[in-house]
Amino acid sequence: MDNKGENFVFLYRSNFKSIEELSETEMRLGGLRINPITNISSRERYYTSIKVRVGRNNKDEAPIGLPLNGRFSNFSWSPNQKMMAFTNTISTGVELWIIDIEHKSVKKITEANVNANTGQPFSWFKDNNALLVKLISKDKKLLINTKTAVPTGPTISVSEKGVKAQNRTYQDLLKNVSDKHNFEQLTLSEIYKITLEGQKTIWKGNAMYDELSFSPDGNYIMITTVEKPFSYLVPYDRFPSKTTIFDTNGKLISTILEVPLIEDLPQGFMAVRKGMRNLSWRDDKPATIIWCEALDEGNPENDVTHRDEIFELNAPFNGNATSLLKTIGRFAGIEWGTNEIAIANDRWWNTRNTKSYIFNPSNNNIKPIIISDRNYQDTYSDPGRFVTKRNEYGRYTLDLVNENAYLIGDGFSEKGKFPFVDEINLKTLKTTRLYQSNLTNKIEDLSSALDMKKGELIVRIESKNEYPNYYIRNIKKQTGLVPLTKFENPYKSIQNVYKEVIKYNREDGLELSGTLYLPTNYIKGKKYPMIMWAYPREFKDKSSAGQSTSNSNEFTYPNYGSPIYWVTRGYVVLDDASFPIVGEGNDQPNDTFIKQLVSNAKAAIDVVDNLGYIDRTKVAVGGHSYGAFMTANLLHTLIYLLQVLQEAVLIIEH
Repeated sequence: MDNKGENFVFLYRSNFKSIEELSETEMRLGGLRINPITNISSRERYYTSIKVRVGRNNKDEAPIGLPLNGRFSNFSWSPNQKMMAFTNTISTGVELWIIDIEHKSVKKITEANVNANTGQPFSWFKDNNALLVKLISKDKKLLINTKTAVPTGPTISVSEKGVKAQNRTYQDLLKNVSDKHNFEQLTLSEIYKITLEGQKTIWKGNAMYDELSFSPDGNYIMITTVEKPFSYLVPYDRFPSKTTIFDTNGKLISTILEVPLIEDLPQGFMAVRKGMRNLSWRDDKPATIIWCEALDEGNPENDVTHRDEIFELNAPFNGNATSLLKTIGRFAGIEWGTNEIAIANDRWWNTRNTKSYIFNPSNNNIKPIIISDRNYQDTYSDPGRFVTKRNEYGRYTLDLVNENAYLIGDGFSEKGKFPFVDEINLKTLKTTRLYQSNLTNKIEDLSSALDMKKGELIVRIESKNEYPNYYIRNIKKQTGLVPLTKFENPYKSIQNVYKEVIKYNREDGLELSGTLYLPTNYIKGKKYPMIMWAYPREFKDKSSAGQSTSNSNEFTYPNYGSPIYWVTRGYVVLDDASFPIVGEGNDQPNDTFIKQLVSNAKAAIDVVDNLGYIDRTKVAVGGHSYGAFMTANLLHTLIYLLQVLQEAVLIIEH
């Protein structure tokens, strides 16, 4: 959707990868999972169809020239929103294509030589006539087959500091010299300026380019490159890096930051490196960079009043930086508004706290005002997200009407989900509710704001057997819903499956919940096997742990990671069963991890058994990632208990 909500691009994809995709080659290097033949993430979820609508009430049509059997990704509007760029992955690589929205047509502007292995592979010039594109280096060397290559020596890791340093466990790290070679070749690119007619000019030579972004006014480009040496201990985002700024002709303006290899950090989830981090452009100025620096040396154990300080530096980036504000927790982003108004956020994992501040970017002598100070796991108290709109630079900044801003919230509560729109006066901090959904047999999501002056919002509405569709709702005129889409339910075979959110207590009184499904051929009184699917979540207080965001009116939407299919095979399914792991006060959640896992599982099985639906001797438990870790621990505990029971029987027999 463009910023006025007049033109739309609809993207379609399957919930499942094809057998062909699943069988493609994958390399796991430096935290990346790469298809070395196509040079894009091997886990990319592609769209397979595109439709364009010009005007709210017109017909959706596939653009002329769209390739058959396409695998589309990396969509990006042009600055004037009259075009959209995207990539198409074929068997030999990644191509760059352009959609002309008004004429509903597409054209290819590169061959299959785009390098999409790290970061966004392209970025638009401000004039809408060309893009900067990362192409595979002409100097790229052949990859080494690590399955057949003979090592030339041992793999050695050296601690330069000569001291003990604990580190987290990461996936898909480099393991040997061959991996280092392959990582370099797969991330090596050249940057070209490519016009909409396909004419290309070399813009920058070989480097391992990661991120590239234009300043809001389009006159500067910030580029981050990955540097050597590589590491066997951490993923590539902690390899050495360099951030530089160029003008549109490729002339170096300034080297902003050079980061060394970071293999160890102070302990704690909020540990960060020293020096500049989180560099980005300030969205409400032509060409100003912002960043933050740790005031506690990056160590969460250090007792300080403020954790981070945020700075800015204007073009041409050779003067002194200006301090904007200091945050009590770790800096977590800014919603820019005007020269006098912006909203900053921080976050502190140890206490699960988050704060929002109103501050004056033009005067750091004015003390920031905290407008929200809450436990971010307390879903019921979430004030919502600020509404933004595109400014003259095409960036999203606070939608301000006089001194008022707007918040869109999910509206979770003990009674269900009732999304809302609030108006907040940034001077008095008075909040007025403008709209709250009152749907009880359906779910409404407030997707985005079109025009707050007119009161227009894009909303999504669904029910347990009604596929989600999008509408325009006017909260001022209250003229009813204007439909934007008419998607049909593609899963009609399970649309009438019995579904209920059940709530129950574990032995310590903590309220839990889960979404219960009965088999499609359910017979009253018959007991069925059950599959329980869960994911443990850590909390610092029981009140937040007991909150539920499940809703029986959610559309029954099977996907590749869902156990719902088993209802068609005679199973009861308890999906998204609550598995909170709570550590209040000085206690940490994992201090009693196993005990709480067992208590959660027992409570879930007990409640469904008491409802009379299952044979409790036939219960399977599963989960993905941390959920798989949960499953393994439950299995280990069960085996241990069986061994203890067996030993007890042997003692009695003896």
